[in-house]
Amino acid sequence: MQIATINSLRLHYAESGDPDGVPLVFANSLGTDFRIWDALLPQLPSGLRLLRYDMRGHGLSDAPEGEYYMGDLVAEAAGLMDSLGIAGAVFVGLSIGGVVAQGLAAERPDLLRAMVLSNTAAKIGTPDGWARRIATVRAEGIAAIAEGILGLWFSKRFHETRADELAGWRHMLTRTPVAGYTGCCAAMAETDLRDSTARLALPTLVLAGSEDGSTPPDLVRETAESIAGARFEVIRGAGHIPCVETPEAMAALIAGFLEENAIV
Repeated sequence: MQIATINSLRLHYAESGDPDGVPLVFANSLGTDFRIWDALLPQLPSGLRLLRYDMRGHGLSDAPEGEYYMGDLVAEAAGLMDSLGIAGAVFVGLSIGGVVAQGLAAERPDLLRAMVLSNTAAKIGTPDGWARRIATVRAEGIAAIAEGILGLWFSKRFHETRADELAGWRHMLTRTPVAGYTGCCAAMAETDLRDSTARLALPTLVLAGSEDGSTPPDLVRETAESIAGARFEVIRGAGHIPCVETPEAMAALIAGFLEENAIV
């Protein structure tokens, strides 16, 4: 188990691959932990340095009480990379992890050479929508919203054919600390990166899932079109978490992106 203390907060992380390779950093989505990348990593090209971490409030990282701010999430990602001597990385962020990627690219461009934004946008949801979700979870727990969230995360086919695995993802979601889940919801509610993201110029791959009910392809495409030169791809048959549902297809797109930009 690897733990780093960043700005007084303990973050759980794991490194694998080639320690001398180009670093890829992976940031998880709301209600998950870094295990969402397990099926994807073996599909990626060899010779990469792979860093996964549990965002604050998730997995084995600290879950402090109170509202969280996107600036804190960005600073913690930057602090972890600094502590491990990682710069010039490709940052792969899913959903809220993709929002962190956009903030990091704007605030610490020295840390990134490229980014992969998966199932995300510069602004997701509305303050009222996030406030309603926070109120429900605080009153009734994450289980009260779990079935609706899982319906957004995975395609109908996944629900029909992978029921046992779906139960595991339900456990991961419902066992997320309430403080961590609602704190990250609060961070999302106050975040609008459309202006700063539109000024980014680093190589960017933007991925959407054709069956994503949380960040539909049209929403993801808007962010892709705001970034100069960004490549936008839709993964057919995937919901909100393509690294779980269609890891081979996602890995192939990432590998192609790395090759096209002479990163590998």
